[in-house]
Amino acid sequence: MITDADLAIAAAQAGARVVRSHYGTELTRYEKSAGDFATSADLDAEQAVLAVLRAARPDDPVVGEESGQTGNAHSHRRWLVDPLCGTLNFAVRTMLASVNVALITNSRCTAAASADPFTGEVFWTDGTAAYVRHAEQDQRLAPSAASGLVDLNLDPPFPNKEVFSAARRLADEGFVARFRPRVVSTTLAVAWVAAGRRAAYVTDGHLQDSVHFAAGIALCEAAGCVLTGIDGQPVHTGRGGLVVAADEETHAALLGLIRG
Repeated sequence: MITDADLAIAAAQAGARVVRSHYGTELTRYEKSAGDFATSADLDAEQAVLAVLRAARPDDPVVGEESGQTGNAHSHRRWLVDPLCGTLNFAVRTMLASVNVALITNSRCTAAASADPFTGEVFWTDGTAAYVRHAEQDQRLAPSAASGLVDLNLDPPFPNKEVFSAARRLADEGFVARFRPRVVSTTLAVAWVAAGRRAAYVTDGHLQDSVHFAAGIALCEAAGCVLTGIDGQPVHTGRGGLVVAADEETHAALLGLIRG
């Protein structure tokens, strides 16, 4: 029987293949809300992910970004699916996107995968350790702050805008003196913190059970990153948001700049 981690990987890879096949083609857009939309690539990739999950775990409920929840809402297991994180990037032919699949078991993420459709890499965790798979080879993820690169999420909503603004951090002389800010607008950047390719990632928002963030948060926790909300409280408590850093020093510096 396939393990939950292997299933998450297979499902994310199936979605990534579909996303890659749509790249550079004429995409149909489906408006969702002001400034937010899905494309035919999102919908087709989600169906590919769901097909893999349902074939192996027909009784598990699934929450898809585009199709919503299916299955028993009271089950202790629930799959979260983000079929194309970085839709706007993808729609304008920018190769920064990911396919995210996460399994929540009794409120804890026990398996997750974040696939890069363009590099062929899959960042994954079994809830205990975190790895990147490329060309069928797995390498343990090792966080590092050496790059000094910090990704800031500038996409709304901003529930804490009165006390925290990622855009204001970009203009903060103290922030720019300490770190090298980046904005890529895909949660693939969260996986990059676990992999040592970013020193940290910061976002506002309420991220509990988020199809966008569940996989990346699980990867960072399993890799040994330091994670809190933007107020320094445990993730998914207090004001919410996310500050994930490669080490304690980087995390403390970011919290200091946010509080300042």
